[in-house]
Amino acid sequence: MDKLYADVIVDISQGKLDRTFQYEIPDELYHEIKIGSRVRIPFGKGQREITGYVTGISANPKVEESRIKKILGQSVQGVAVESKLIALAEWISTNYGSTMNQALKTVLPVKEKKKQKENRFLTLNFSRSEAEEFLEVCERKHYKAKARLVQALLMQPMLTYSEAIHTWKISGTVIKGLEDQKVITVERERIYRSPVLAEQQGGQKKILNAEQERIFLAVCKEWETSVPRPVLLHGVTGSGKTEVYMELIQKVLEEGKQVIVLIPEIALTYQTVKRFSKRFGSCVSFLHSRLSAGEKYDQFEQAKKGEISIVVGPRSALFTPFPDLGLIIIDEEHEPSYKSEKTPCYHAREVAIERGRMENAKIVMGSATPSVESYEKGKSGEYFLQTLSCRYENRALPKVYTIDMKQELKEGNRSIFSVLLKEKMEERLHRKEQVILFLNRRGYTGFISCRSCGHVMKCPHCDVSLTSHKNGQLICHYCGYSIPDVKNCPVCGSPYIGGFRAGTQQIEEQVQKFFPQARILRMDADTTRKKEDHEKILSAFAKGEADILVGTQMIVKGHDFPKVTLVGVLAADLSLNGTDYMAGERTFQLLTQAVGRAGRGCLPGEAVIQTYQPDHYSVQAAAAQDYEAFYEKEIGYRILMGYPPAKAMAMIRASCENQELLEQGIGYCRKYIEKIYKRQDLILVGPAPESVAKVQDLYRMVLYMRHSDRKILVKITELLEQYIQINKGFDKIHIQFDFI
Repeated sequence: MDKLYADVIVDISQGKLDRTFQYEIPDELYHEIKIGSRVRIPFGKGQREITGYVTGISANPKVEESRIKKILGQSVQGVAVESKLIALAEWISTNYGSTMNQALKTVLPVKEKKKQKENRFLTLNFSRSEAEEFLEVCERKHYKAKARLVQALLMQPMLTYSEAIHTWKISGTVIKGLEDQKVITVERERIYRSPVLAEQQGGQKKILNAEQERIFLAVCKEWETSVPRPVLLHGVTGSGKTEVYMELIQKVLEEGKQVIVLIPEIALTYQTVKRFSKRFGSCVSFLHSRLSAGEKYDQFEQAKKGEISIVVGPRSALFTPFPDLGLIIIDEEHEPSYKSEKTPCYHAREVAIERGRMENAKIVMGSATPSVESYEKGKSGEYFLQTLSCRYENRALPKVYTIDMKQELKEGNRSIFSVLLKEKMEERLHRKEQVILFLNRRGYTGFISCRSCGHVMKCPHCDVSLTSHKNGQLICHYCGYSIPDVKNCPVCGSPYIGGFRAGTQQIEEQVQKFFPQARILRMDADTTRKKEDHEKILSAFAKGEADILVGTQMIVKGHDFPKVTLVGVLAADLSLNGTDYMAGERTFQLLTQAVGRAGRGCLPGEAVIQTYQPDHYSVQAAAAQDYEAFYEKEIGYRILMGYPPAKAMAMIRASCENQELLEQGIGYCRKYIEKIYKRQDLILVGPAPESVAKVQDLYRMVLYMRHSDRKILVKITELLEQYIQINKGFDKIHIQFDFI
């Protein structure tokens, strides 16, 4: 039998994930050891036995065979949560074309130990008479500090460590000495750094309506099958999907298991956690990138120990180390934020389904506008598709008006706002109702261009236009490069240079100009830089401290404000002009979600969509809130063009400081693919420059592959990766694989 060797990691703290040691797999464990296995190994010169995790298996020794020790055996403590996550990392590495180390750093993102916080309490070990005798001895021997502490404890049976130090002026040395003498006991109580506010009460439950109850029972029945399918819950905006989630969560919690709830934006955390806390109390917590390292570490520790049962958070919360995971919910499953842009370029939906398969956990996805891929799987039966067709309590969907801004311009209206939108806003302010204005832009204005010669102010490092900000700076949103705003064109000297498209700051100023009495809040990337900013803005708007909320995409995803009766969508079709084949889908989803923020309470809602392309099927379907009409048009287009889900697609992204070397390298990639796969059913497109062809002085190019079988694309990327590794010409080129 040929020898096999295992790469074993002994410390899974963040900084040491790439430090592995190779061990020989004994013959008797040949069929038992796999990636993720927890094993006992001899370590160091003293041969002390420690526990490690297998992260790789190969037939090739990395050092002299005589220096490689043997694995002692598998750990008998059962399958640790780390083992499960390492096995998941291996799946990610294989399916998304990354190294195992990159996958491990994604799946085990917070294992860096932080000093734990604790409360300490001092109590006497002596009876009162014994303590009084000890006090006399201390006073006779002039042990003043000891005497003060014993006297304090006779007056107050329990002291905090802080009181002893600061109020009674006792040093830590004195306390330690009395503890060693068994005079006092120092009790320690672990404090977890919790990001959750203390307003959790639990127990608040809404009664499901007939449609929600039908779906709940149908999902429970599906869960009783031998291999439950992922559930796709398609419900119109405001239909009460969250209430169905909560009933399913309750069922899972009663089985003693834990739940992960994925949301697409950090901005949604505040409202989501608040709703879940009202139902489930203190067992709810959240994880996201803006928590401190200490808060993240404590949340992971509490999850691992089962001290919290529900974690809410964006994509990275998927890797919460729950020991007995029972359910993963992916809310707004269509959102592009579930796709990682960094290597490994994983999709949280696919990884969640795989984690569920590995750990026998159920998967529930929900959206008013499901991704075309998911809906196609729902219609084919791969997913268990259920539909909520009515709003909760049969509330009406918003009435939608579509305004052609070309016609407004012809009629002399050069304002950002159509005549109808201004009238509707005036009505709401008069009735003390609230308005949301949505714009898919950031900053003060769009690009800066000269109307005389056409010159556009661009970043010299990133090949993208600079954006004007209110502080008088032109800023690159890719690398942060900035210069002072210009008054004259640097090419022709013309004074006719300026911005053309409005940003959220300009919208805010225009609203204030038209409605000086209005109280306005703005929510975009610039106003939410600090950890608490999302919560402060949303909380203030929810409490009625503002009449109008102006913002970017983050304000139209999943929020529920009962007093919002009007939504205005400005420049609705900006996203239609992207270079992405999904531009129509993303526009439909964005508009439908935006319109769905209106009329979610008892008051009826309206929405005004301002567009330059009122006849586009995405705009028309969103205005009609008709997902089926959109899907039929879009799936026909995808089949015709061979785009997902009709075919699987992968991208080979390459970047390099040397443009000529980059073009040569990615050209070799295409030639190699053509050499190893000669059948005609593989479609290759490119290589071509990326839509943003240069970022931070790196030129960027992309090569597309399309095939009906994703496994073929995975195999091609594996072979291409090996080809790149053995050819030194690629040393200066960064290659990234991305599957769609």
